[in-house]
Amino acid sequence: MTLKQLLSRVSFARKTPPPSINKSIASTKPITTTTTTTTKPTMTLQPIKVWGKGGPNPPKVAIVLEELGLPHELVAVPLSDVKKPEYTAINPNGRLPSILDPNTGIQLWESGAIIEYLLETYDKEHKISFAPGTPEYFHAKQFLYFQVSGQGPYYGQAAWFKKFHHEQLPSAVTRYVDEINRVTGVLERVLSEKGVAEPWLVGNKYSYADLVFISWQTIIERLVEKSEYDIDNYPHVKAWVGRILAREAVKKGLGITEELK
Repeated sequence: MTLKQLLSRVSFARKTPPPSINKSIASTKPITTTTTTTTKPTMTLQPIKVWGKGGPNPPKVAIVLEELGLPHELVAVPLSDVKKPEYTAINPNGRLPSILDPNTGIQLWESGAIIEYLLETYDKEHKISFAPGTPEYFHAKQFLYFQVSGQGPYYGQAAWFKKFHHEQLPSAVTRYVDEINRVTGVLERVLSEKGVAEPWLVGNKYSYADLVFISWQTIIERLVEKSEYDIDNYPHVKAWVGRILAREAVKKGLGITEELK
């Protein structure tokens, strides 16, 4: 079993019957599409197509779409298919997620780039973002880049050396588990220094800077031992994670069901 396969199993994706297959990858039969209809569409839009369900990265995009009330279709791509020509024609890197926005004709891959695009295109009222040029605007980007360059890669390597490497390498496990604790420690310090009862990473509101961390921050507890990483040692992070998970858009984006709560 590969790391990707484990992460797909450890995901929160809700299992739903697949409707039709997207025309651009119709030749790949195992790839299925689930249509999500948001409850509060702000304008008449065609659904944004998202390739990828579950795991640590696709839910970040799904949560943003849910928070903004944007109609979208989730395309479940089997991990065995991500390097096949049908999908690398969409994303030459063969990773998830990717999107196609029929409203603008934009096709993108890399979760950070997708999130920036969605916010700049559709979050005109700055529901989960900040006005361009403000300090908060740049601080939010700072945390997005910290997540995609710091949290994601190190947590992924910790999972790999814990579960899948062909030999046990205690030094590698220690290195990356230490990084999990270091990254969580950074978040703990930022939150603890806010000086308010329910702090967020940027400004005084929940934003995309918070939500991008939630997939990995939740998944990693299932991949390492509590003796190695104990969320109770980070009380501000623990409370912050709880506040994020309480949001309906986050539950939908992660595919959390009543049975999984």
